[in-house]
Amino acid sequence: MSTDSDHPSVQFAEHPIVEANDLRFRYRGQTRAALAVNHLRVGAGERLFVYGPSGGGKSTLMSLLAGVLIAQQGTVLLLGTDWRSLGSSARDRRRGDHVGYLFQQFNLLSWLPVLDNVCLPCRFSARRAARAAARSGSVERDAGSWLAALDLAPDLWRQPAGTLSVGEQQRVAAARALIGAPELVLADEPTSALDADRRDEFMARLLAACQDAGSALVFVSHDRSLEPLFDRSLALGARTDPNNIRPGSASQSAEAPSPAGTSS
Repeated sequence: MSTDSDHPSVQFAEHPIVEANDLRFRYRGQTRAALAVNHLRVGAGERLFVYGPSGGGKSTLMSLLAGVLIAQQGTVLLLGTDWRSLGSSARDRRRGDHVGYLFQQFNLLSWLPVLDNVCLPCRFSARRAARAAARSGSVERDAGSWLAALDLAPDLWRQPAGTLSVGEQQRVAAARALIGAPELVLADEPTSALDADRRDEFMARLLAACQDAGSALVFVSHDRSLEPLFDRSLALGARTDPNNIRPGSASQSAEAPSPAGTSS
Protein backbone atom coordinates (compact mmCIF):
# COMPACT_ATOMS: atom_id res chain seq x y z
CA MET A 1 0.00 0.00 0.00
CA SER A 2 1.36 3.42 -0.95
CA THR A 3 1.66 6.30 1.50
CA ASP A 4 1.54 10.05 0.90
CA SER A 5 5.35 10.11 0.75
CA ASP A 6 5.17 7.64 -2.18
CA HIS A 7 3.21 10.13 -4.32
CA PRO A 8 5.47 11.90 -6.86
CA SER A 9 4.13 15.37 -6.03
CA VAL A 10 4.94 14.85 -2.32
CA GLN A 11 8.45 13.63 -3.10
CA PHE A 12 9.08 16.66 -5.31
CA ALA A 13 7.74 19.04 -2.66
CA GLU A 14 10.19 17.72 -0.06
CA HIS A 15 13.11 19.10 -2.11
CA PRO A 16 11.86 22.34 -3.69
CA ILE A 17 14.04 24.01 -6.30
CA VAL A 18 11.76 27.01 -6.61
CA GLU A 19 8.85 28.04 -4.40
CA ALA A 20 6.37 30.92 -4.58
CA ASN A 21 4.07 32.01 -1.75
CA ASP A 22 1.29 34.64 -1.69
CA LEU A 23 2.65 36.10 -4.91
CA ARG A 24 1.00 39.19 -6.43
CA PHE A 25 2.45 41.12 -9.36
CA ARG A 26 1.09 44.05 -11.33
CA TYR A 27 2.69 46.11 -14.06
CA ARG A 28 3.21 49.85 -13.67
CA GLY A 29 0.02 51.75 -14.37
CA GLN A 30 -2.19 48.73 -13.69
CA THR A 31 -4.49 48.65 -10.69
CA ARG A 32 -5.24 44.94 -10.94
CA ALA A 33 -2.76 42.10 -10.52
CA ALA A 34 -1.41 40.59 -13.73
CA LEU A 35 -0.60 37.43 -11.78
CA ALA A 36 -1.56 35.98 -8.41
CA VAL A 37 -0.08 32.71 -7.15
CA ASN A 38 -1.04 31.54 -3.67
CA HIS A 39 1.41 28.65 -3.45
CA LEU A 40 3.63 26.87 -5.94
CA ARG A 41 6.51 24.46 -5.45
CA VAL A 42 8.65 22.78 -8.11
CA GLY A 43 10.89 20.01 -6.86
CA ALA A 44 14.21 18.61 -8.04
CA GLY A 45 13.77 16.85 -11.36
CA GLU A 46 10.07 17.70 -11.58
CA ARG A 47 8.35 18.60 -14.85
CA LEU A 48 5.60 21.23 -14.56
CA PHE A 49 3.39 22.22 -17.50
CA VAL A 50 1.93 25.75 -17.39
CA TYR A 51 -0.86 26.73 -19.80
CA GLY A 52 -3.43 29.43 -20.32
CA PRO A 53 -4.57 32.10 -22.78
CA SER A 54 -2.47 34.99 -24.05
CA GLY A 55 -2.39 37.67 -21.37
CA GLY A 56 -2.91 35.08 -18.64
CA GLY A 57 0.42 35.67 -16.90
CA LYS A 58 2.52 32.75 -18.16
CA SER A 59 5.60 34.70 -19.19
CA THR A 60 5.19 36.94 -16.14
CA LEU A 61 5.36 33.85 -13.92
CA MET A 62 8.53 32.69 -15.68
CA SER A 63 10.19 36.08 -15.16
CA LEU A 64 9.25 36.02 -11.48
CA LEU A 65 10.60 32.48 -10.99
CA ALA A 66 13.85 33.55 -12.65
CA GLY A 67 14.19 36.70 -10.55
CA VAL A 68 13.98 38.94 -13.63
CA LEU A 69 10.88 40.56 -12.12
CA ILE A 70 10.25 41.09 -8.39
CA ALA A 71 6.65 41.00 -7.19
CA GLN A 72 5.11 43.77 -5.11
CA GLN A 73 3.84 41.13 -2.67
CA GLY A 74 4.91 37.64 -1.69
CA THR A 75 8.09 35.62 -2.06
CA VAL A 76 9.85 33.55 -4.69
CA LEU A 77 12.62 31.34 -3.31
CA LEU A 78 15.21 29.71 -5.55
CA LEU A 79 17.06 26.98 -3.64
CA GLY A 80 15.84 28.57 -0.42
CA THR A 81 16.95 32.16 -1.17
CA ASP A 82 14.34 34.88 -1.71
CA TRP A 83 15.03 36.83 -4.90
CA ARG A 84 13.88 39.98 -3.10
CA SER A 85 16.76 39.70 -0.61
CA LEU A 86 19.37 40.06 -3.36
CA GLY A 87 20.59 43.12 -5.21
CA SER A 88 20.47 43.28 -9.00
CA SER A 89 24.02 42.01 -9.55
CA ALA A 90 23.58 39.18 -7.05
CA ARG A 91 20.35 38.14 -8.78
CA ASP A 92 22.15 38.05 -12.12
CA ARG A 93 24.90 35.85 -10.69
CA ARG A 94 22.45 33.49 -8.99
CA ARG A 95 20.34 33.23 -12.13
CA GLY A 96 23.43 32.45 -14.19
CA ASP A 97 24.51 29.74 -11.75
CA HIS A 98 21.20 27.96 -11.27
CA VAL A 99 18.70 28.79 -14.06
CA GLY A 100 18.67 27.80 -17.72
CA TYR A 101 16.23 29.83 -19.83
CA LEU A 102 14.81 28.64 -23.15
CA PHE A 103 13.12 31.62 -24.79
CA GLN A 104 10.28 31.53 -27.31
CA GLN A 105 12.40 33.53 -29.78
CA PHE A 106 15.58 31.65 -28.73
CA ASN A 107 17.66 34.86 -28.25
CA LEU A 108 20.77 33.38 -29.86
CA LEU A 109 23.62 35.61 -31.02
CA SER A 110 23.07 35.18 -34.76
CA TRP A 111 26.67 35.99 -35.76
CA LEU A 112 28.27 33.73 -33.15
CA PRO A 113 29.03 30.09 -34.02
CA VAL A 114 26.65 27.51 -32.62
CA LEU A 115 29.18 25.99 -30.23
CA ASP A 116 30.07 29.39 -28.80
CA ASN A 117 26.40 30.21 -28.27
CA VAL A 118 25.97 27.04 -26.22
CA CYS A 119 29.09 27.81 -24.16
CA LEU A 120 27.96 31.35 -23.27
CA PRO A 121 26.37 30.53 -19.86
CA CYS A 122 29.68 29.05 -18.73
CA ARG A 123 31.45 32.33 -19.50
CA PHE A 124 29.21 34.05 -16.95
CA SER A 125 29.03 31.27 -14.37
CA ALA A 126 32.11 29.57 -12.95
CA ARG A 127 29.80 27.07 -11.25
CA ARG A 128 28.24 25.92 -14.52
CA ALA A 129 31.63 25.92 -16.26
CA ALA A 130 33.00 23.63 -13.55
CA ARG A 131 30.04 21.28 -13.86
CA ALA A 132 30.35 21.17 -17.65
CA ALA A 133 34.09 20.44 -17.46
CA ALA A 134 33.56 17.76 -14.81
CA ARG A 135 30.93 16.07 -16.97
CA SER A 136 32.80 16.04 -20.29
CA GLY A 137 36.40 17.12 -19.71
CA SER A 138 35.93 20.67 -21.01
CA VAL A 139 33.17 23.22 -21.54
CA GLU A 140 33.40 22.92 -25.32
CA ARG A 141 33.17 19.12 -25.21
CA ASP A 142 30.14 19.39 -22.94
CA ALA A 143 28.49 21.83 -25.35
CA GLY A 144 29.05 19.30 -28.11
CA SER A 145 27.57 16.50 -26.02
CA TRP A 146 24.34 18.46 -25.49
CA LEU A 147 24.12 19.34 -29.18
CA ALA A 148 24.62 15.67 -30.03
CA ALA A 149 21.97 14.65 -27.49
CA LEU A 150 19.57 17.07 -29.19
CA ASP A 151 20.52 15.60 -32.60
CA LEU A 152 22.18 18.63 -34.16
CA ALA A 153 24.66 17.51 -36.80
CA PRO A 154 28.33 18.25 -35.94
CA ASP A 155 28.91 19.95 -39.30
CA LEU A 156 26.63 22.76 -38.09
CA TRP A 157 28.43 23.44 -34.82
CA ARG A 158 30.91 25.94 -36.30
CA GLN A 159 28.34 27.80 -38.39
CA PRO A 160 26.85 31.14 -37.26
CA ALA A 161 23.63 30.42 -35.38
CA GLY A 162 21.66 32.76 -37.63
CA THR A 163 22.25 30.52 -40.67
CA LEU A 164 20.38 27.58 -39.11
CA SER A 165 16.72 26.69 -39.56
CA VAL A 166 14.17 27.50 -36.84
CA GLY A 167 14.17 23.90 -35.64
CA GLU A 168 17.96 23.78 -35.54
CA GLN A 169 18.17 27.08 -33.65
CA GLN A 170 15.68 25.72 -31.15
CA ARG A 171 18.02 22.80 -30.38
CA VAL A 172 20.94 25.18 -29.94
CA ALA A 173 18.88 27.26 -27.49
CA ALA A 174 17.96 24.12 -25.56
CA ALA A 175 21.60 23.02 -25.35
CA ARG A 176 22.54 26.50 -24.07
CA ALA A 177 19.88 26.26 -21.35
CA LEU A 178 21.08 22.81 -20.25
CA ILE A 179 24.87 23.21 -20.25
CA GLY A 180 26.31 23.18 -16.75
CA ALA A 181 23.25 21.29 -15.42
CA PRO A 182 21.29 24.20 -13.88
CA GLU A 183 18.87 23.11 -11.17
CA LEU A 184 15.98 24.87 -12.93
CA VAL A 185 15.16 25.10 -16.65
CA LEU A 186 12.44 27.55 -17.74
CA ALA A 187 11.02 27.02 -21.24
CA ASP A 188 8.71 29.74 -22.57
CA GLU A 189 6.67 28.33 -25.49
CA PRO A 190 9.70 26.95 -27.34
CA THR A 191 7.63 24.70 -29.64
CA SER A 192 5.22 27.34 -30.96
CA ALA A 193 6.91 27.59 -34.38
CA LEU A 194 7.18 23.83 -34.99
CA ASP A 195 4.89 21.41 -36.80
CA ALA A 196 3.57 18.41 -34.88
CA ASP A 197 6.29 15.96 -35.93
CA ARG A 198 9.16 18.31 -35.14
CA ARG A 199 7.47 19.34 -31.89
CA ASP A 200 7.17 15.74 -30.71
CA GLU A 201 10.77 14.96 -31.63
CA PHE A 202 12.02 18.06 -29.83
CA MET A 203 9.95 17.36 -26.72
CA ALA A 204 11.28 13.82 -26.44
CA ARG A 205 14.86 15.08 -26.65
CA LEU A 206 14.30 18.02 -24.29
CA LEU A 207 12.68 15.89 -21.59
CA ALA A 208 15.42 13.26 -21.86
CA ALA A 209 18.10 15.97 -21.65
CA CYS A 210 16.51 17.55 -18.56
CA GLN A 211 16.39 14.13 -16.92
CA ASP A 212 20.05 13.57 -17.76
CA ALA A 213 20.98 16.97 -16.30
CA GLY A 214 18.80 16.40 -13.22
CA SER A 215 17.08 19.73 -13.90
CA ALA A 216 13.56 20.66 -12.87
CA LEU A 217 11.58 21.92 -15.88
CA VAL A 218 8.84 24.55 -15.95
CA PHE A 219 7.39 24.56 -19.45
CA VAL A 220 4.89 27.13 -20.76
CA SER A 221 2.69 26.38 -23.77
CA HIS A 222 -0.71 26.97 -25.31
CA ASP A 223 -0.55 23.39 -26.63
CA ARG A 224 -2.53 21.20 -24.21
CA SER A 225 -1.62 18.06 -26.16
CA LEU A 226 1.79 18.22 -24.44
CA GLU A 227 0.31 18.11 -20.93
CA PRO A 228 0.46 14.29 -20.48
CA LEU A 229 4.26 14.44 -20.81
CA PHE A 230 4.56 16.29 -17.49
CA ASP A 231 4.27 15.36 -13.82
CA ARG A 232 1.82 18.16 -13.01
CA SER A 233 0.10 21.06 -14.72
CA LEU A 234 -0.88 24.56 -13.70
CA ALA A 235 -3.64 26.57 -15.41
CA LEU A 236 -3.29 30.35 -15.52
CA GLY A 237 -5.71 32.96 -16.77
CA ALA A 238 -8.67 32.02 -14.60
CA ARG A 239 -9.79 32.67 -11.04
CA THR A 240 -8.64 30.05 -8.57
CA ASP A 241 -10.37 26.77 -9.32
CA PRO A 242 -9.51 23.38 -7.81
CA ASN A 243 -9.63 21.94 -11.33
CA ASN A 244 -6.81 24.23 -12.45
CA ILE A 245 -4.13 22.04 -10.87
CA ARG A 246 -3.59 18.44 -12.00
CA PRO A 247 -2.52 16.40 -10.10
CA GLY A 248 -1.04 17.43 -6.75
CA SER A 249 -3.51 20.27 -6.15
CA ALA A 250 -2.61 20.36 -2.45
CA SER A 251 0.79 21.89 -3.20
CA GLN A 252 -0.26 24.49 -5.74
CA SER A 253 -2.97 27.09 -6.16
CA ALA A 254 -3.03 30.07 -8.43
CA GLU A 255 -5.18 32.74 -9.94
CA ALA A 256 -4.19 34.99 -12.78
CA PRO A 257 -6.58 37.76 -13.85
CA SER A 258 -5.75 38.99 -17.33
CA PRO A 259 -6.19 42.76 -17.40
CA ALA A 260 -6.10 44.55 -20.71
CA GLY A 261 -2.68 45.75 -21.73
CA THR A 262 -0.62 42.95 -20.18
CA SER A 263 1.03 40.18 -22.13
CA SER A 264 1.58 36.54 -21.29
